Amino acid sequence: MTTPAAIADIRDVSLSYRKVRALDAVTAEIPAGVMVGLIGPDGVGKSSLLALISGAREMQAGELTVLGGDMRSAGHRQRVCPRIAYMPQGLGRNLYETLSVFENVDFFGQLFDQNRAEREARIGELLAATGLAPFRDRPAGKLSGGMKQKLGLCCALIHDPDLLILDEPTTGVDPLSRRQFWDLIDRIRAGRPGVSVLVATAYMEEAARFDWLIAMNAGRVLDTGAPDDLMARTGTDTLDAAFIALLPAEDRAAHRKVVIPPIHHRAGDFAIEAEGLTKRFGDFTAVDRVSFRIPKGEIFGFLGSNGCGKTTTMKMLTGLLEATEGTAKLFGKAVDPNDLDVRRRVGYMSQAFSLYGELTVAQNLDLHARLFKIPADRIPGRIEEMVARFDLAGVLKSRPDALPLGLRQRLSLAVAMIHAPDILILDEPTSGVDPVARDAFWQILADLSRADGVTIFVSTHFMNEAMMCDRISLMHAGQVLVSDRPAQIVAESGAKTLEDAFVRHLEEATGEHVAAETPETVAVPEPRPSASGPPASGPAGFGLRRMLSYAMRETMELRRDPIRAALAVFGSLLLMLVIGYGINMDIEDLRFAVLDYDQSTVSRDYIDQISGSRYFIEQPPITSYADMDQRMRAGLLDLALEIPPDFGRDLLRGRDVEIGGWIDGANPTRAETAMGYVQGMHQSWLMSGLREAYGPEAVAGDFGLELRYRYNPDIKSIVAMVPAVIPLLLLLIPAMLSALSVVRERELGSITNFYVTPVTRLEFLLGKQLPYTVLAIVNLILLTLMAIFLFRVPFTGDLLFFLLAGVLYVSAATAMGLVISAFVKSQLAAVFATAMGTILPAVQFSGMVTPVSAMKGLGAIVSRVYPTTHFMTISRGAFSKGLGFAELSSALWPLALSIPVLIGLGALLMRKQEK
Repeated sequence: MTTPAAIADIRDVSLSYRKVRALDAVTAEIPAGVMVGLIGPDGVGKSSLLALISGAREMQAGELTVLGGDMRSAGHRQRVCPRIAYMPQGLGRNLYETLSVFENVDFFGQLFDQNRAEREARIGELLAATGLAPFRDRPAGKLSGGMKQKLGLCCALIHDPDLLILDEPTTGVDPLSRRQFWDLIDRIRAGRPGVSVLVATAYMEEAARFDWLIAMNAGRVLDTGAPDDLMARTGTDTLDAAFIALLPAEDRAAHRKVVIPPIHHRAGDFAIEAEGLTKRFGDFTAVDRVSFRIPKGEIFGFLGSNGCGKTTTMKMLTGLLEATEGTAKLFGKAVDPNDLDVRRRVGYMSQAFSLYGELTVAQNLDLHARLFKIPADRIPGRIEEMVARFDLAGVLKSRPDALPLGLRQRLSLAVAMIHAPDILILDEPTSGVDPVARDAFWQILADLSRADGVTIFVSTHFMNEAMMCDRISLMHAGQVLVSDRPAQIVAESGAKTLEDAFVRHLEEATGEHVAAETPETVAVPEPRPSASGPPASGPAGFGLRRMLSYAMRETMELRRDPIRAALAVFGSLLLMLVIGYGINMDIEDLRFAVLDYDQSTVSRDYIDQISGSRYFIEQPPITSYADMDQRMRAGLLDLALEIPPDFGRDLLRGRDVEIGGWIDGANPTRAETAMGYVQGMHQSWLMSGLREAYGPEAVAGDFGLELRYRYNPDIKSIVAMVPAVIPLLLLLIPAMLSALSVVRERELGSITNFYVTPVTRLEFLLGKQLPYTVLAIVNLILLTLMAIFLFRVPFTGDLLFFLLAGVLYVSAATAMGLVISAFVKSQLAAVFATAMGTILPAVQFSGMVTPVSAMKGLGAIVSRVYPTTHFMTISRGAFSKGLGFAELSSALWPLALSIPVLIGLGALLMRKQEK
């Protein structure tokens, strides 16, 4: 085959993730106008290379030219991104699950600045071509795996790219949907002959249909060429065999063809039985009346797409999930999660790697041996047996995370076998494993089955693995379609291969069929100039449509997510209620009791003076020192008084008297206030006695002192607290929501849509900020109304000025969240970072507790630039002091200035490529 002109030229490209070398001096030319496949197991660098070619990931070393320009150049990436479409790895990873089919594609059309008429025409053509037109209003989260991939393809094709990049687009998809997907690609290519398609795949039967292949291993290119050329050069008849032959000699030296001797069943001797097994999650039926029997020692395969119910069935068989209906039996006994004897006879290897990364290989084996209560004297011997059987001697001191994927899977199997179970349940154990390691793994399974009589229940996506099973079940949408020997299933369906047989059973079950139309008769989107035409240019300037597309999408997602919507609307209000009623600096209703040894009218008058105050509540008298100590320890008393014997008589005779007082000092502020109250009451009682004895002249002074308080005459703490709390709440929740909106995209992987589309950093951030700023303004109004009408805090200033300042403040708060989002990668980290980065500085430096004028050094600088300081001044002045624009304008301008500064900083820190 003659190599066409290159659409991408790769020269010595290397990429590392910390200490892991993902790409090692990769050099290759990717032909234009053909379908090119990157083949190899997980972890060899396929996804990393595709991300570099698409512009989603930042270059580290080497040279990469795509569509005639250097991908290091931000200008070139911006110019060519309308000509590139990138569909990342993972079912529907570039989709938004709460948006409908139409809304997802429409969103992508807006990202490429298409007007409404153009978008609707394009969407109609794409949905018709992919068969999604009947489902245009269905949320993406409720689509099957195959439909999600078709929708992802529609989103990628909305702008007629010249280069379509697909990263493992059919992994986890059933064979029928997989075949329909590739037929769709073929028909689209027939309609647009100039389009180039670059695909990464782990399925060699898929790769056989591609025009050109790049075989990769350990971050390097093994060979390139047409599938037939690779097989011819290696002298093999399958791509699996060709790939193994291309591996370095040391990697394939131990490879042996899998040999599985025939099995001999004994009648009625079943290890696993399922009868009408059903599992429902709410209204969703994950497993629907599944029935099968697995004889002892058999290798039983479970085939089906992701989400068809395989893992759920396995968890019900192990007792990890309780069945809604039906029965599951192991060795003739119903599955009971509490029956440890039966559980010890089962080994389970989950789909995801589930061992402890902080422990070594040896420690993991030892830990699981102890968890299964193997006698201590037998553990070393059992570990040695597993190490020898699974060839782990060279990695005993290594941690699992540092091992290659094939070795990690062998370790997981060794851990599952450490207690010598009679049944092994393996959930997709070879997913992503290279062919050599996969064959070695299956040989181990064959030996366990035939030599040790272990019953093996294994799920897989690979048809060649399924053919090695004694019997298999084909599963779809929670139901078993057929269960028999693989060869028998193929023969009875009249198909050539097991995949063809699976497709036929799926067609019968779903009523769908692989399209038989010729490329010329299928409706495909109208072509635009291809790679040979003039290069498209990226959009210049600020794109209002692109910015609003993110704002509208964020709004729709928020409306359809009740938890986030409730937090956004009611979070600040609930905190206001908690703080307003729960944090009160007014100290009243102090509980006191008296140990009165005098029991005179004078001592009773002294006690009445205190109990008559609104600050104290009298409790039953103290009977002894022990009683006083016990009640103080229990927190039943805040103040205890001791009146000595003869208190009244000594006082009337003019002798010195003393009264003992004990105050609970656990809360120093409350204790000091209580002491002040007691001293005041004591002085008032003495003055009252002097007036009674000597008349008013005895306590008359040469002056009169009358106290008047401005702004808060009753000295109520709530009048001061509520206006100070409003700025805190309008900072915390809006900043947290805006930070989460960005980090959530990063965590889910949909941030890739921002990386590979013409959206600029400013458009992205403003689109994210706008919905939460509007919600924060609503919260500003609600909090103000709550303060006035619920907490009865008088508003004496300029309301319009206060609201204007509030709008500026919440804009700064949401911008602060965008800045914080640049430093965190998970939503949990975003919550903590926002809480720590907003509330602590706001309380410490805004003047809420300590006056700004009293701060010095760095604290004074922070307080003067922090937005909360200025809005705190405005809030207190507007509520309590009757101030407006004339008096508070000096605090308004810093707020207005902080908005562009924070947004600019956020845009500067926001990456347009993944590092």
